[in-house]
Amino acid sequence: MTNAENSLIRNVLLMKSLKETSALMFRSKKESRSFYSSVFTLSVHGDSLTVLQAPEFVSFQKGDWPVSGEKIPDLVALTMGFSVQEDLSWPGLQAGPLFQRPRANVLVVVRGADSLALPQSVASYPLENPVPFTMDSVAETVHSLFAEDTPVVLQLAPSEERLYMLGKANAVFEDLPVTLQQIRARLSQDGSVLASLPLNSLSRNAEADLLFLSEVQVLHDITALLQRHRHLAKDHSPDLYSLELSGLEELSRLYGQDSPQYRDAAAILASVLQKFGEDVYGLYGNSAVVEVVTVKTFEAPLTRKSRSILQSRQATNTGSPYNLAYKYNFQYAVVFNIVLWLMIGLALAVIAIAYNLWNMDPGYDSIIYRMTNQKIRMD
Repeated sequence: MTNAENSLIRNVLLMKSLKETSALMFRSKKESRSFYSSVFTLSVHGDSLTVLQAPEFVSFQKGDWPVSGEKIPDLVALTMGFSVQEDLSWPGLQAGPLFQRPRANVLVVVRGADSLALPQSVASYPLENPVPFTMDSVAETVHSLFAEDTPVVLQLAPSEERLYMLGKANAVFEDLPVTLQQIRARLSQDGSVLASLPLNSLSRNAEADLLFLSEVQVLHDITALLQRHRHLAKDHSPDLYSLELSGLEELSRLYGQDSPQYRDAAAILASVLQKFGEDVYGLYGNSAVVEVVTVKTFEAPLTRKSRSILQSRQATNTGSPYNLAYKYNFQYAVVFNIVLWLMIGLALAVIAIAYNLWNMDPGYDSIIYRMTNQKIRMD
């Protein structure tokens, strides 16, 4: 073969290899795009925050703006008209009227499900960074600002037998079953949800099934007690309800998410939550915010110390070995400025009065002194 033929063969082989390399690069880019699109789809259809009910003056904008799990307490505080320590730069909630606040806020956390087929809702947002959170800061704000009105503050987790109540909740929900033994005994009484729910594949004898049905019974009993005490919705103090349900998580762990038990339980819980939100919203005169947080699993375990109903609120230091002072709250700056400028004003006033008194000319009597000084006339 001549040199020209050899160079021609090399050029043909080089062009063929370049075509194969370009085809391989195009195929890898296409696969990477499909991978990233699938990851994005999974992130959108993950954990969520759904607003079931909200009054007109609490404006939730529809969109796909993600909200962090640690910001849920601040979001609840803003919907109730309270201030927070850090500004919540989230476009899903718009500023509302200054002199209008909802009469109640109800937050339901559902563990074991990333989403529920809720028929009607105001708005829904993806939840990112699903870390455990509590409503303790909001509860303390409600109790401190409306201590004389004794608002209803109820925090309940039936699976952990965790209960915390303040204000009028001690009298209203004193008959509410708290422990799992009490709730299961309630399932066998009159007015139980077992008579009205389509159990389908759920069993009345299985432990995980009874836990799920117990949580549904608690939701039913809360609305029944609120209907019996309708005067709670007419006072001027806002009420706070925080419920945590983990029955679906136990069913998912025992049967799996593809099991008929899990699917039937998810359908039952979605319809029960929808009716629960409508009932609470109507009882408070269409002035209540009802949110549902669905989370597959929390990223870190949450350990909380349960508090009894009759526990007294004592402001004691929690045993710091370094004898540290108490932490300042968000009202410290306000109180400090009020006291500071008031003392400065009083000090300046005292200095000005003392200076004028010291430099007063005693030869010029005031008109008050001249009018009150009655001289004795001599005839």
